[in-house]
Amino acid sequence: MTFRATTAFALIVATPALAQVNQGPPNVPGNTPAFENQTRAPEIDDAGTLRTETVADGLVHPWGVEPLPRGGYLVTERVGRLQHVAADGTMTEVEGVPEVVARRQGGLLDVALAPDFETSREIYLTYSKPQGSGDAATAVASARLSDDAASLEEVSDLYVQTPPSPTAMHFGSRVVPDGDVLYVTLGEHSSEAERVLAQDLGASYGKVIRIEPDGSVPEDNPFAAEEEALPEVWTYGHRNPQGAALGPEGRLWVLEHGPAGGDELNLVEPGANYGWPDVSYGQKYSGAPVGSGETSAEGVTEPVYYWDPVIAPGGFTFYEGDMFEGWAGDVVASSLTPGGIVRLNLEDDRVTGESRYLPELGRVRDIDIDADGALLVLTDDPDGALIRVLPEEGA
Repeated sequence: MTFRATTAFALIVATPALAQVNQGPPNVPGNTPAFENQTRAPEIDDAGTLRTETVADGLVHPWGVEPLPRGGYLVTERVGRLQHVAADGTMTEVEGVPEVVARRQGGLLDVALAPDFETSREIYLTYSKPQGSGDAATAVASARLSDDAASLEEVSDLYVQTPPSPTAMHFGSRVVPDGDVLYVTLGEHSSEAERVLAQDLGASYGKVIRIEPDGSVPEDNPFAAEEEALPEVWTYGHRNPQGAALGPEGRLWVLEHGPAGGDELNLVEPGANYGWPDVSYGQKYSGAPVGSGETSAEGVTEPVYYWDPVIAPGGFTFYEGDMFEGWAGDVVASSLTPGGIVRLNLEDDRVTGESRYLPELGRVRDIDIDADGALLVLTDDPDGALIRVLPEEGA
């Protein structure tokens, strides 16, 4: 077996170590990780316990949450609504949201604040944009949130995925502002015919793109000078990256859904290929192999971590704050299946431990950090909720 190309890791054989999180048998038991703790890392021995406080419920499949600098939250609902949630849980629908294709996995998806939000009131939204004849595409738009948070003004699309898709699945899609650029994750729409476009630099399926806040393309993007490539492409070979965040050192990481087994945490390097649909640590839902049937291939970058069986990840963050002792710099990720919260210790870009929390929450779609250091969690249900998560009292 060949291994994915990587400059960040030495290739060593994983050996049995400390107790692992109880997660059941793998879908693909014959797979061998490329290095120690690439999967099933030891369970964190001081994981602690957590408690919850519900801020607001009655949200319809909430997808993205963003705390506001002066209190309150913006929450997207996949059905096409943006809610302003006050600290006391009072919800007010924000008017002026663009039209969405609210079908299957499509709808109003992520929300993020511009770095200068306090003065500009600018926000970014991702959504499934109607493209005619039932087609849709992931789009990212900018807008100005009114001073009373009641409406959006100056709504404008910055980018629309190409080509349009008839399949309302695997849209991505997180938007991450980073200084004077935006990163946007784009899914590959799931179907056999479309997923191969994740390897096509001329299509924006299965990609992370990098654009400027006005929608233009930075000249230093890795494929900007290639005639056959879309200049906005930053990385390719992704399946359905529904999580993206900047790490403590300011580098972009993505968290993406694999097939049956093979969810991945990836450190994003410009120009890198992450392999989908040619190689995967998972398998098709039918049990058939993915692509070549190999886990790795020449020129393909290894995931920092993978899960088999899956956690079905949504959004995630790197913990910053003082509320959770020992959590600084840890990955805190949402899980749709089996549900709850997943935490990873990271040292030198390697996972050294994993723990799971609050499975009783069920489908968790997004996670962020509140102003006081509490975790903010969205549960993805027809009667979903915005929840604050805190350490158990006395911990």
